[in-house]
Amino acid sequence: VQLQASGGGLVQAGGSLRLSCAISGRTFSSHVMGWLRQAPGKEREFVAAIRWGSGVKHYADPVKGRFTISRDSAKNTVYLQMDSLTAEDTARYYCVRDNRYSDLHSVNYWGQGTLVTVSS
Repeated sequence: VQLQASGGGLVQAGGSLRLSCAISGRTFSSHVMGWLRQAPGKEREFVAAIRWGSGVKHYADPVKGRFTISRDSAKNTVYLQMDSLTAEDTARYYCVRDNRYSDLHSVNYWGQGTLVTVSS
């Protein structure tokens, strides 16, 4: 399995970005796809997740109402739409797959990460 993330970049505060994660390999309904992020000097944190089969979504409190995770089963791709970005969202974002847990605490596969920088 390979996860190829893209879409990061530099954006002004209040702006939007959409991250994409192309998944190579089969994705089963029980799998959970999601995003973790790590800001400089901070610990890695959960951002959002979606269970592939049911489409049930989970969000971290800091991004609720601003970020939207979605998936396209036909394209085997997961997205993270990020709106109303703030400087606190600056981080490297990792696309991940957890074969079981919706909080992504037991990640099985990692993408290479894509950098999001929000200028204030």
